[in-house]
Amino acid sequence: MSEHHDHPEPRDDKDLIFAVFINVSLTLFQVIGGIVAGSLSLLADAIHNLSDAASLGIALFARRISKKPADESKTFGYQRAEVIAALINITLLITISLYLIYEASWRLIEPQIVTGSIIILVATAALIIDIITAFITFKKSKNSMNMKAAFLHNLSDALSSVGVIIAGILIFLYQFYWVDTVLTFLVAGFILWQAIKMVPKTIHLLMEGSPEHIFSDDIKKSIKEIGGIEDTHHIHIWHLDENRIAMEAHVVVTANELKEVEAIKDKIKLLLKNKFNIIHSTLEFEHHIDTNCKDID
Repeated sequence: MSEHHDHPEPRDDKDLIFAVFINVSLTLFQVIGGIVAGSLSLLADAIHNLSDAASLGIALFARRISKKPADESKTFGYQRAEVIAALINITLLITISLYLIYEASWRLIEPQIVTGSIIILVATAALIIDIITAFITFKKSKNSMNMKAAFLHNLSDALSSVGVIIAGILIFLYQFYWVDTVLTFLVAGFILWQAIKMVPKTIHLLMEGSPEHIFSDDIKKSIKEIGGIEDTHHIHIWHLDENRIAMEAHVVVTANELKEVEAIKDKIKLLLKNKFNIIHSTLEFEHHIDTNCKDID
């Protein structure tokens, strides 16, 4: 007897669609401004904004897929699509940051004059849109790695927009053209650092790794405290997605009657749910003398 939570609550994604639209519009505005001003940091911010639009689009698509109920093809449902989307977004971040570092390195060799006033104007508009988009994704990021990755995109872009504004002011007032290149290195480094931090957890989920806070020895001790149980072995624990945990195990019991085994099974499932937040469990029961097993799920 298993408990399933395969139907996610309905989610309104109109605000995400709006966020994608304004980020695409902003990217075009920044590209034009960057070309006119000759600013690499502004073009870097534009590329980052384009990645924001792409990440939001991927996140939105994954959220739509994750709403689909379980079927014969995907018996656990489609919610892991959001984890896959997170990995795609992280890969985009890493690729973009490395590209920006490459472009900034060329600027060290061939410095260029940039127009500070245009940088300030375009970056200020970008900052306003970045804040709006970050607010939208932050509201949805609490229980979703997918949306957290999208939020980090927006947060890093807002910070880079602040840096671009400062760079524009320094260039406009003092003709410090080198600030544009230095800022590009800083923005790219920040993007790379944020992305790399999320890689291990994302891969851990996709590899069906065990939850970090749950240990099989703790489960064995807790189950053994229930009367009529001699041992628990072959314990496997894994993430179905970010929020759902599953487990399978063999349980050795002393009970002979099916009714007694059913009662033990109910107690174990209740324990797993309340103490370890394991909402899906498959238990195979064995008798300590009779080695014939009976599957009870």
